Amino acid sequence: MARNRNREEEDASIDMTPMLDIVFIMLIFFIVTTSFVKEAGIQVNKPEANQANKEPSANIFIAIRDTGEVWMDKRQVDVERVAANLERMLAEQPTDLVVIQADKEAEHGRVVEVMDQIKEAGIDKISIAAETN
Repeated sequence: MARNRNREEEDASIDMTPMLDIVFIMLIFFIVTTSFVKEAGIQVNKPEANQANKEPSANIFIAIRDTGEVWMDKRQVDVERVAANLERMLAEQPTDLVVIQADKEAEHGRVVEVMDQIKEAGIDKISIAAETN
């Protein structure tokens, strides 16, 4: 009688291995396909534009404050180091578009310096962020 009870308990158990395999495969799939956005880390007062368009595939943002400070990946960087930091970020997550979030009071020359650094890193598509009216 005891043997039959042990055999019934063994037969009644559910093998969880296939379900765990599926869960881990789904987890890996979602991690690999997730797009991580590299935000600048600060808020700026963007200029207003009537014809502003939304760029859907931007992953890297560079912010320029009205004081001329440049922010990337939630930290302040020197203008001369933008290209090096951008190359590091591109190694982690390749993209072909960078968005500059320049304050409306930022100097035009500083924005051009940042654009030069972005082109030096090998990115030709640069977008300037603006608020819509």
